[in-house]
Amino acid sequence: MPIENERKYVLDDLSGALEARLAETPGVTRTYLRQAYLEAPGLRIRAIEAADRTRHIFGYKRTVEDQVVEIETEISKLDFERLWTLRRETLQKARYSWPNGHFRWDVDFFKSNDGKTYFAMAEVEMPEADTTPPLPPAILAPHVLLLAPRNDPAFTSKRLAGRQHAERLLADIRKKGQAV
Repeated sequence: MPIENERKYVLDDLSGALEARLAETPGVTRTYLRQAYLEAPGLRIRAIEAADRTRHIFGYKRTVEDQVVEIETEISKLDFERLWTLRRETLQKARYSWPNGHFRWDVDFFKSNDGKTYFAMAEVEMPEADTTPPLPPAILAPHVLLLAPRNDPAFTSKRLAGRQHAERLLADIRKKGQAV
């Protein structure tokens, strides 16, 4: 069973300095995601634009017994466009990714329609058996505001697609001053 084992770090990067730095870092890949959630719980579609091509993905993601099961399969552009007409919540984000030992880091910059970042978050994908997240890499550490509670629904991309929710959440984190 494909178990997703990740932890999330809320980042401070409304200025764009971190995103610019990641874009220039060797070994870091950039993709651009357009994502939509469908009516049934756990169903989503994604268009993932990389430098050389765009992939279209149909996914199912659900929590089962405190573990997250994530299943993804590639679909045609036509099927993606058909399903896009049934979308509920939508989002767009720039993602920067790189391997780090047996971990994988993804940093997502949630974008408004005018291309401005309204929320930034790093995710570390860990092997299924790992329970303790690693410290953020040096490039991220100065920007970390909070290690999000494990499986907290307030930090899902579906919830963060709502810009008002994301901005309120970020303001609350800044006000409380919680850092890693």
